Amino acid sequence: MSEHLYVRTPLTPSTTLSQIAGCKIFLKLENFQPSGSFKYRGTSHLMQHSLRHSSSPSNVHFYCSSGGNAGIACATAAKSMNLPATVVVPTTTSAFLVSKIRDAGAEVYQTGANWTEADAFLKSNLLANDPNGCYIPPFDNPIIWEGASSMFEEVYEQMGDGGFDGVVCSVGGGSLLTGIQTAIQRHPDCARPRVLAVETKGADSLNASLREGRHVTLPRITSIATSLSIVRVAERAYELAQEDNVSSVVLSDAEAAMGSVRFAEDEDLRVEVSCGAALAAVYNGELRRTLGAGMDDEKWREMRVVVAVCGGSDVSEALFKEYREKYEAEATSMISNVNAVPKEELSVDNSCEGRVARGFELGNCLRIGAVPLRV
Repeated sequence: MSEHLYVRTPLTPSTTLSQIAGCKIFLKLENFQPSGSFKYRGTSHLMQHSLRHSSSPSNVHFYCSSGGNAGIACATAAKSMNLPATVVVPTTTSAFLVSKIRDAGAEVYQTGANWTEADAFLKSNLLANDPNGCYIPPFDNPIIWEGASSMFEEVYEQMGDGGFDGVVCSVGGGSLLTGIQTAIQRHPDCARPRVLAVETKGADSLNASLREGRHVTLPRITSIATSLSIVRVAERAYELAQEDNVSSVVLSDAEAAMGSVRFAEDEDLRVEVSCGAALAAVYNGELRRTLGAGMDDEKWREMRVVVAVCGGSDVSEALFKEYREKYEAEATSMISNVNAVPKEELSVDNSCEGRVARGFELGNCLRIGAVPLRV
């Protein structure tokens, strides 16, 4: 078995997003992983780790509960190992994603209103009855975080001596955020980058916990970003999000959806709405308002920010057409009305002043429960 199954992904500068953001934007393209998302790093890493510690590796059967992308990652990795996999997804997972998991070679069950219920079914009805079963959670496991951290170990190498000043990532269960913070902690001699953790309204368990000052569970998920649809973020992610280099913001479904649409138009790459949330923070100016707070334009222009393009498989032209029809006008018309920084207090690059990106009005952003921590 090879040392690891995940691949080293490109880190590329984006001229278009840099012009919009007013700083230097670099894209870490995790959509180039074999399963189409960053989930392949942590999931395959845990699967390989489990095999190495199994007394009967040839008989292992993997069981994964997932909103979609971890399930595809598990199925893809299991196929490469010539081992069986069973994936349980909630009823909110699209038929398109279910089909992709099956096409990757896994048996699929669909049950439960959310991931928590799907996970409970997997443990009590399937895993408990298979002595060769190996449980693969989608996010809450130290080995998964170790695998996820490899993404930013690559970023440190790829950025070279210049380093980077900021990171933007989407947050669901928190494995990506935990992996990023873990990698940052391994480089104490480097300047500590700021991290902007982005969720969608209705799937904002991290932001809700930070606002409450305790680890909370959402009563339900209402966001369309099903890959972020975790009612309770991992405890470790909540702990690391309280570090003084992390800021948490919540965007709307409309912004996240149009983030995916705009990215496809600007970079010719399709990523799902869960990834679009991180991109939307660049398009709508939230990146500038949060990580660039208090900076003058000259200093902001020199900032080097890495966007974790986490990928995702729930994408199609038909879905993007639906997003345009449903969300473009809403996202464009959004104005600062909750915890907003007044526009006259913002210092923005003149090249972006007053510009409207399709689906967004730059300089205006709906900030829902934004929590800049000790900034």
